[in-house]
Amino acid sequence: MYPWGDERRFNSYNRFLKRRFGGRIQKLTLDAGFSCPNRDGTVSIGGCTYCRNDAFNPTYCNPSKSIRQQIDEGIRFHHRPSVEPAGYFAYFQAFSNTYAPLSRLRELYEEAAAHPRVRGLIIATRPDCLEEPLLEYLQELQERLYVTLEIGMESCCDETLRRINRGHDVACAVRAIEQAAAHHIPVCTHLIFGLPGERPEHWLEDLALINRLPLQSIKFHQLQIIRDTVMEAEYRQHPDDFFALPFDTYVSFIADYVERLSPDIVIERFAAEVPPRFLCTTGWGGIRYDQVVCAIERELASRESWQGRFQKF
Repeated sequence: MYPWGDERRFNSYNRFLKRRFGGRIQKLTLDAGFSCPNRDGTVSIGGCTYCRNDAFNPTYCNPSKSIRQQIDEGIRFHHRPSVEPAGYFAYFQAFSNTYAPLSRLRELYEEAAAHPRVRGLIIATRPDCLEEPLLEYLQELQERLYVTLEIGMESCCDETLRRINRGHDVACAVRAIEQAAAHHIPVCTHLIFGLPGERPEHWLEDLALINRLPLQSIKFHQLQIIRDTVMEAEYRQHPDDFFALPFDTYVSFIADYVERLSPDIVIERFAAEVPPRFLCTTGWGGIRYDQVVCAIERELASRESWQGRFQKF
């Protein structure tokens, strides 16, 4: 039995949800028609160089549909007669889901919260799109149902953030995570391994910062070069700037990372999964996400190791 309360060698998101909600929770991805300040000219134009939202949006997601309709269609899309979930999270995922006037955000969030089968909201956004009145509202909403903010860091290097056109720096991400946590709003952050100019030794050094942040959970993504993005053109021109991680190397690296990660941080994802038709490279050759998780657990077991074993305080 590990510190997080079960026998798995990492602090698993699925087990965390089962302990809190009594069963499996299914996320329902939503597209509410938002944009981003690095797309519309407020900060920059073009968006993040790697971004193409239709690469991970399910077919039922369409901003022309109401939030209620997307939730209902999402429930049917994910329905498995033999595995009935304990409830659903409405996942505002596409683009920056706090980038609108508070009055509009209230309408959207309340519409999702009113659905009888929704037990929580997950709101994905950028660190520069979180104003104090919104955080106060989300803190109040947290008293009625579970609310989590996903705040993308992507990298802990300012030069990388400039190169991928994020439009904010690391300090902005740190402030946003700390401010959300100060309002008692659980925070998940994202990190992408493989962005141009970065190497595994940089990511391990960044753990000192990650472990200090008041994070509830984290998602890891191996960089995937998506077709028809600015990054695809950059990759084709300067492939040596990218450190592509073969599957076995990625598994070993993630085990190194997890051994140094605070055991208090829940791991939501170990890797990204995009339909092959969107990729401009072969990636890992069709290896599915459940195979990634099994390989990482086998690697930790072979080391007789676990999350946080080598954490430096």
